[in-house]
Amino acid sequence: MSALPGSPEATAVTGLDSSPVDAAALAEVPPLTEQTRLEAREIIARYPVARSALLPMLHLVQSYQGYVTPEGVALCAEELRLTKAEVGAVATFYTMYKRRPTGRHLVSVCTNTLCAVLGGQRIMDALSADLGVHHDETAADGSITLEHAECLAACDYAPVVTVDYEFYDQQDVDSARELVAALRRGEKPLPTRGAPLTDFRGISRQLAGFSQHPDAAAAAAAVDAPGDYGPTLRGLRLAAERGEAAPPMPAGPEQPPADAGEPRETVRPSGRTGETPGKEAADARVAAADTPAEKAGAAGSHPDAPEPAGRRLPDGREGTDTPAGQEPGTAGQGPDGPSRTIEGRGPSRRR
Repeated sequence: MSALPGSPEATAVTGLDSSPVDAAALAEVPPLTEQTRLEAREIIARYPVARSALLPMLHLVQSYQGYVTPEGVALCAEELRLTKAEVGAVATFYTMYKRRPTGRHLVSVCTNTLCAVLGGQRIMDALSADLGVHHDETAADGSITLEHAECLAACDYAPVVTVDYEFYDQQDVDSARELVAALRRGEKPLPTRGAPLTDFRGISRQLAGFSQHPDAAAAAAAVDAPGDYGPTLRGLRLAAERGEAAPPMPAGPEQPPADAGEPRETVRPSGRTGETPGKEAADARVAAADTPAEKAGAAGSHPDAPEPAGRRLPDGREGTDTPAGQEPGTAGQGPDGPSRTIEGRGPSRRR
């Protein structure tokens, strides 16, 4: 995992990219503290199996350091009793875990089919030129990390841009440029829908399961923030205006009652036959059988059915009358294991 580009440890963990990075950017990464470790243990305590806590723990590391560092990989490995390679394998699989220093905000531009057709790629190209970066690179002032996203699951709002995973819908080149310019000035424009914007580390802390809001009221206000859901609700509103509704589901044929597995008589024995409840139930099974095969099966499981040949030994004991070691496929084996050798090869082995 190239969590720390230029780090021999990072390369040794997973054998991936170790290209150099600005030393000044690395110097700004704060160390993980004992508080980080305590919060990691708090996450672990939420799960019945400790290693299930790895995903939120990686988000926790990002909330402190801005990306998954070798130090963060080591902390997760120590607390979960995993190897660094196991942690690195997870951290490099998911794109939400960043492998190099990340800017104050993460700007993601959808360039998948519908967004691309409606201008997503033009937005990506314009922002890339303005910031002087390409995919998964950070502007020189540390304000923005830019990435293209394969899909942001919001086709009805295309083209879509997200900032720290909050949605800015129906963008064009000019509106996206204005958004990024405001972010670089330190402003936080309200998303089209969803919670108010914080920053990349703040949303990482929330994904780790910790509130990024000062109190419960602020958290509730963020959850209930107003949004423009017009495109999603447009079809429903048009249907209401036109008096349209989906046709009712046709009534299917009446279904027979579910088979309880036994005839009704076996559920509550009458006690009038002079037999035990088990035998009375077995009689009912035989009587209720519809086919010769079912009748034969019910009769075979009846308590009064004769014992199949070969199930009892001549002296009445349970088992088989085949001497040990003479069962098919076990020639030469006695009750204590293999006893025959072939030309000095040692005991024959059962395969």
